[in-house]
Amino acid sequence: MLKPQVHNQSQSFKTLFTLQKPFLLGNGDHAFRPVRLRPSSIKAPKVRVGFSPTTIKAIATPLATEQSVNVKAVVTVKKSIGGVLSNLNVEGGLDDIQDLFGKSILLEIVSAELDPNTGLEKPTIKGYAHTSKKLKEGEVTYEAEFQVQAEFGEVGAILVENEHHKEMYVQDIVLDGFINGPLRIHCASWVHSKHDRKHKRVFFTNKSFLPSETPEGLKRLRDEELVILRGNGQGERKTIDRVYDYDVYNDLGSPDEKNSDLARPVLGGKEHPYPRRCRTGRPRCKTDSASETRSSSTFYVPRDEAFAEIKQLTFSAKTLYCVLHALVPTLETATLDTNLGFPYFTAIDSLFNEGVNLPPLSAQGWKTLIPRLVKAITDTSEDVLRFETPQAMQRDKFFWFRDEEFARQTLAGLNPLSIQLITEWPLKSNLDPETYGPPESAITKELIEKEIKGFMTFDEALKQKKLFMLDYHDLLLPYVKEVRGLKNTSFYGSRTIFFLTPSGALQPLAIELTRPPMDGKPQWKRVYSPSWYSTECWLWRIAKAHVLAHDSGYHQLVSHWLRTHCCTEPYIIATNRQLSAMHPIYRLLHPHFRYTMEINALARQSLINAEGVIESAFAPGKYSVALSSDAYDKQWRFDYQALPKDLISRGLAVEDPSAPHGLKLTIEDNPFANDGLVLWDTLKQWVTEYVNHYYPNPSLVDSDKELQAWWSEIRNVGHGDKKDEPWWPVLQTPEDLIEIITTIVWVASGHHAAVNFGQYTYAGYFPNRPTIARINMPDEDPSVENWKFFLEKPEVVLLTSFPSQIQATKVMAILDVLSNHSPDEEYLGDIAEQSWKDDPVINAAFERFNGRLKEFEGLVDERNANPDLSNRNGAGIVPYELLKPFSEPGVTGKGVPYSISI
Repeated sequence: MLKPQVHNQSQSFKTLFTLQKPFLLGNGDHAFRPVRLRPSSIKAPKVRVGFSPTTIKAIATPLATEQSVNVKAVVTVKKSIGGVLSNLNVEGGLDDIQDLFGKSILLEIVSAELDPNTGLEKPTIKGYAHTSKKLKEGEVTYEAEFQVQAEFGEVGAILVENEHHKEMYVQDIVLDGFINGPLRIHCASWVHSKHDRKHKRVFFTNKSFLPSETPEGLKRLRDEELVILRGNGQGERKTIDRVYDYDVYNDLGSPDEKNSDLARPVLGGKEHPYPRRCRTGRPRCKTDSASETRSSSTFYVPRDEAFAEIKQLTFSAKTLYCVLHALVPTLETATLDTNLGFPYFTAIDSLFNEGVNLPPLSAQGWKTLIPRLVKAITDTSEDVLRFETPQAMQRDKFFWFRDEEFARQTLAGLNPLSIQLITEWPLKSNLDPETYGPPESAITKELIEKEIKGFMTFDEALKQKKLFMLDYHDLLLPYVKEVRGLKNTSFYGSRTIFFLTPSGALQPLAIELTRPPMDGKPQWKRVYSPSWYSTECWLWRIAKAHVLAHDSGYHQLVSHWLRTHCCTEPYIIATNRQLSAMHPIYRLLHPHFRYTMEINALARQSLINAEGVIESAFAPGKYSVALSSDAYDKQWRFDYQALPKDLISRGLAVEDPSAPHGLKLTIEDNPFANDGLVLWDTLKQWVTEYVNHYYPNPSLVDSDKELQAWWSEIRNVGHGDKKDEPWWPVLQTPEDLIEIITTIVWVASGHHAAVNFGQYTYAGYFPNRPTIARINMPDEDPSVENWKFFLEKPEVVLLTSFPSQIQATKVMAILDVLSNHSPDEEYLGDIAEQSWKDDPVINAAFERFNGRLKEFEGLVDERNANPDLSNRNGAGIVPYELLKPFSEPGVTGKGVPYSISI
């Protein structure tokens, strides 16, 4: 996880996560453990510790002195792959391990109080921990004993120095011997070797403090820990580092390669505005000093951000790594012609029945990590890539062919974040007409009125808010010429118009495709509509494939990567740099950042990099990330990341205090909006109770120096290219803080779940969501020969428009993994952080949060069973469950994790 966390319960306790989860969260909000002695007239007790994997109890017997207590520390260290315990036999021979390690861990107990006589920090109480016994599979415990004097005061923290030559993963430390019960400090963090780093690790106890309330004995440690986490901005970061700093996206290309086509622009700055990533400090390229080399096999992330190393806890991450670095190259090797398309639709179906023959994989070791995909054929020596049939295809084999489903998925599919209300007419481009041609749209009032005849007039439809649009015209049109310069790729600017029928369903009316002036030819634009005439019908189907490729690219690059993964990374960096581990807001945000930086680093390595999966299989090609930069520049606003404001900004809702959630939806049967608003309000209520508990006085927000530095850094550094925008929220009151925090956690949880975990369901059968359209429309400047071929073989033209075999199978394999819930997934509101449980007020608020989420699960089921809601119920329709909070492992199409964890 991001930082060490501490847990504590009075008297006895049970370990809630008997771990299975090395990256669990939460510094608690619990009182310090003071040293309490028996009255002098009573013989002081001696402490005896009984210890088991799930229970720690203090049993009192007479002490030898009235002035101190014996305290025993039990440290639990998890076995790690490649770590300090990796080559040792922990099943037996514990004496040998103890002899080998000797003084293995130095512990220092820190008082929360200053010495009243000197005004200085009290001396720490030191003790070496030695190997004790095995706690459970993969764990070893160490024990140390301390004499704690009465005047020591409350325990505020514990310092840890790792005497080994390698790092170790410290799970927790229990101090037992105090009259009011054991003190458990939940660490869940890697502790470097003292041979690598001289500073000691500090783990604070569970009570949360605003900076102004920090006990005097802990102020220095609080400040120094943040200084360590910020680093000095110098040098190349090493794997063992815990340094959080900012940099631009200057490592997506490889300008030093002989193939100059691998150079990419730096994202971040005036020319290409972008959020910041974690600084790694690798050497600069020889041919481009602004770019960073990609020589490292792995990209640095702060040590506690990395995935856990135990196999069952890294299923999704390890699987994704194997697909990217082993399966995809194998597919490319096995494919003789990388431009070969599918000759007929049954060939696409065979991916789910017969599979794709691959070279033998059994010796490669990673095959067992992707059991959903790779299956051995028992009667041959070959292995096969055989895909699971996506849920949407299982329910209706021809779902992708229907116009109604095309429209429905703009509300209940993978990308419900683009559809918008048409509020002005005529439609007109804002691009420079001298460069891109006449700005007026070819979609006319008369054409729309013809399509909706029998329902209402055009003017009535516009006035009654019945016309909607997918508008990718101005964002994509500047890239058409460049993208068409790539091999086997076509591109257009596009607009797609929908009509909201009296039944509450959307009906597609028209698609406009535009090519700017290029290659000596004037602007070309054409409008396509559904038709019963065969030629127009097939042109409409091919135009739909182009629009779907646009929507797929926008979904992956903007709705998914940019708005969730990319924009969240600065929040994570700022939180660790500016908020102490004992800050209550740090503890609230902590679970929402789990694994995100590691996933993002993996994306920079193999997904969004030059010739990575996105560039090689999605429509914008090598211009993909530049396009996402344009979207960030022109479209992204922090305030619009809040779901209610997002819906209002797109005309899908208006404020209405009398309506549920304070909003009246323009499309009443909008599955994403309806479920999302329930989840948004549930999140906001939890955040409100949490924030108000720690900030009972509104002035505390404005005077919180760490909090103000955190918000300032997010705006001025992490999203510094937009620092001067007027829409940034101010942070002065608890209400401001509640809105900001709710927005951040919504993006990391609900928003990401809505655009991620349905990817295989809807795009696993790629004709439903082709990622690229490889040829131009048949009627764009056609030759006699090409037009004749289209008239004779329209199905072949559609198939040729679709992705090639290698593009399709590569994307399908990756989407399967990205849609998968890991066995160690942590779902929103499922299990409380120990810090939340330790505070009765916060624990009660969390229980209410959990209860509301369980009620929401039932509400989703009720909505999906309602036949009046045709956008989520009907023959062959996949029920909308993407925002249903909980899920079992696997590709389930539901489940909302706390964080962007895959």
